[in-house]
Amino acid sequence: MTKIRQPIVTVAGHVDHGKTSILDQIRGTIVQEGEAGGITQKISFTTLPQKNIQQRAGPVLEKFKIPLEIPGLLFIDTPGHAAFTNLRKRGGSLADIAILVIDINDGIKPQTAEVLQILKANKTPFIIALNKTDNISGWKTSESLLSLESIENQAINVKQNFDEKFYTIIGALHSHGVNAEMYSKIDDFTKAVAIVPCSARTGEGINEILAMITALSQKFLKGKIEIKELGRGVALEIKKDKTTNYLECILYDGKLTNKDEIAIASFGNPIITKIRNIQEIQPLNKGFKIESEVEAATGIRLQITSKEEILPGMPFQVITKENTLEKISKEFAEEISEEIQTNEFGVVVKADSLGSLEALLVLLGQKQIPVIKAGIGPISKKDVYLTNTLPEEDKIILGFNVDLADEAKVDELKNIKVLTNPVVYKIIEDLEEWKAQKVKDIERKKLDELPTISKITVLDFVFRNSSPAVFGVEVNGGILKNKERFINKDDEKIGQIKEIQHEKNNVQEATKGKEVAISVPGLNFERQLKVGESLYTNLSETQFRKFKEHKDLLSSEEKSILQEIATVKRRTNPTWGI
Repeated sequence: MTKIRQPIVTVAGHVDHGKTSILDQIRGTIVQEGEAGGITQKISFTTLPQKNIQQRAGPVLEKFKIPLEIPGLLFIDTPGHAAFTNLRKRGGSLADIAILVIDINDGIKPQTAEVLQILKANKTPFIIALNKTDNISGWKTSESLLSLESIENQAINVKQNFDEKFYTIIGALHSHGVNAEMYSKIDDFTKAVAIVPCSARTGEGINEILAMITALSQKFLKGKIEIKELGRGVALEIKKDKTTNYLECILYDGKLTNKDEIAIASFGNPIITKIRNIQEIQPLNKGFKIESEVEAATGIRLQITSKEEILPGMPFQVITKENTLEKISKEFAEEISEEIQTNEFGVVVKADSLGSLEALLVLLGQKQIPVIKAGIGPISKKDVYLTNTLPEEDKIILGFNVDLADEAKVDELKNIKVLTNPVVYKIIEDLEEWKAQKVKDIERKKLDELPTISKITVLDFVFRNSSPAVFGVEVNGGILKNKERFINKDDEKIGQIKEIQHEKNNVQEATKGKEVAISVPGLNFERQLKVGESLYTNLSETQFRKFKEHKDLLSSEEKSILQEIATVKRRTNPTWGI
C-alpha cells in the first residue's frame, strides 16, 4: 500500500485579519508577549499529528462521516504576507492546500484579492476561515465551540446581522470568480469553496477548520501526497543561531539522512553540500530534535558544510546514483527558467526569494507589464546601470521585500524610479500610477516644442510707448513665456515678447495671477493697444491641431484659452483648425 505524507498547509490573507491568531489556536499555543524583548521567535512550521487532529476535530469528522487517514498536517508560518507567495516548488505551490483568512466585518481587501489570484494561478485548493464572528454585536459563543451550533443559537437580530455580512462576502468572492458556500451546505467540493465561520479569539470554528482541511486533503490530494523515495525540499530561509548558520527547510517528498549529499539550486551551477546534522520540528512547536533520518513532509533545520550563499526559496534534491548531479542540474535549470520568464524590454524586478519573484512575475504578466530582468536579493549597482540604459518609460526597478544595496547608491540612480514594498499588489498599483504619469510626462514633452498657451490682460502701466513698447500685463491663464508671439481679439498681430520683468528683475516666465512688465519691439502702444483688452498666444492651424490631439494633457484652463483662440481665428476663417 502506498504511504501518504502529511499535507502542507499555508495560512494566508490580509494583514490584521488574524492569520497568526488562527495558527496559534490550531497549535493550541498563544504566543507569549515579552519573549525576546517582545519579538516572537518565529518557527516557520508547525506539525499537528494525527492523534491531535482526532482529539480536536473528531466530533466534526464523525458528524460528517469523514474517516481520518492522513498522518497529520504540516502548517507553514513565516512572518508577513510575502511568506505565502514565496513557497514554491516545481509545477506550483509548495503548499498542498491553503486557509484564506477573511475578517467577516472587513470583507475582501486588496491583499485578499491578491491571494485569491495566486491561489487560482497555482490551482491550490483552499478553504475560507471567516474570522472575528465574535465581533458581531450580541454574538454568543457556543460551549461546543462549533460555529454551526453558534449560528443556530443566536438571537434573531444577531443571526440577521451575521447572514447579511456572510452573503455580502459570498457576493464579493463571486465577483473575484470564486463560488463559495457554508461548508455544511456543500455536496460537491469541486464546485464550491468551503467557508468556515470562526473566531481566533474564542477558538470557535477552529476544529471545523481542521476537519475541513483533513477532508479536502484526503479527497483531492491522495495522488499528490504519496511519498516517493527521492528526498526533495525547499530552503525557506537562512537563519543564524549564535555561531551557527542553518537552513530552515521543508522536506516535501521522500527521505533525508545525515549521510546524504544534496544539491541546492542557484542561478548558476547547483550548490553541492554534505549535511552536518538534521533537526526536525517536534509536534505543536515543541522545538527541534536531532535526527539521523527524516521523512516527508516535515519542517527541518539543516546544518551543511557548504559556505556558499543560498538564496531563499530555492529547491534542493538528494544526489544518488540514479538521481545524478547532471539530471538534477537540468531539472533545476528548467524549473528556474520556467518560473523566471523575461522579455527583450520592460522593467527590472528584484524579490527576496524565488517564490516571491515568481508570484510578482505572475501578477505583472496578468497586467501585461513586461520584465527585462528578474533576480533575487537586494537591488544592486548592476540593476541600476542596466535600468539607466532603458527607455524613459522603463527606467524603474521594482523591489518585493528587498532594499537598495549600499553599492547601488550611484549617480545614475537619480534618473531612475525605485519602488519597493512588502506587498505585491501595492508595488503593481504604484507601478501603474508611475507609468501613467510617465506617459503623460513624455507626451507633454512633445508639447514643449509648441508655443505656450497664454492669455494676458493689458494694464494701465505704460513705461514706454514704442521702440520697444514696455507696459504692464496680468497673466489670466496659462504661462506667459519669453519669445512668444501674441494677437488681440481681432486676430491682429501684436508682436513677440522680448523681455519679461517682475519686480525689476528679468524673468523667463510668469504664471497665472502675476502682474509683470513686458517689452515688445515694433509695437506702438497708443495706436495698437487698449487698457483692459485681452491678448492671446498666436497659434498656427498645425500647432492648434497638435494641441487638440493631446488635449488630455492640457489643464482645463489651457483648454478654455485654446477655445478662445479658436473663436478669435474663426471670425475671419470659419474652418480654422477644424
